[in-house]
Amino acid sequence: MSKNILIISASPRENGNSDILCDEFMRGALESGHHVEKIRLAERNINYCTGCCACIGGKGTCAQQDDMTEIFGKILAADVLVLASPVYFRTFNGQMKTFIDRVCPIYSMIRGKDVYFIVSAAGGKLPVDSTVQSFRVFTGCLSGIRERGIISVTGIWDEGGVRGTSAIKQAYSEGLNA
Repeated sequence: MSKNILIISASPRENGNSDILCDEFMRGALESGHHVEKIRLAERNINYCTGCCACIGGKGTCAQQDDMTEIFGKILAADVLVLASPVYFRTFNGQMKTFIDRVCPIYSMIRGKDVYFIVSAAGGKLPVDSTVQSFRVFTGCLSGIRERGIISVTGIWDEGGVRGTSAIKQAYSEGLNA
């Protein structure tokens, strides 16, 4: 059965390591006949949450009119969410945090989704683990989320350094079997 997969890439660099892993996940998922869309947060106009609380009340709307308005519908329509980020100071980067904060108007409507995490770090298991834990804090606020996989790479500083690693094969395989 074909699934609707939404990949949220917080890589600030097109062809950054986490973005490359997203592309490999997407390649596998497309080969399996799924519908896949990748959203690169760096290419979108997404403002910070202002804490105005206009979203309180379950209407699913935000007072701000930016690209999140369109993304809300895509999140709700997805069967599978892939959240991807490079590690900055042992957690996901600012683009991902801004995205997560802006999900507030619809977070209570996000239900029953499979979720994958993609994490790229320059060094060590600890930054990957703490970033995954941060993702879990977010997905723990949602209903019926099923964590299906973690794709991570560490020890790579250079853009594109992920190519040729086992993480590339894993990303493709996870996408193929999503």
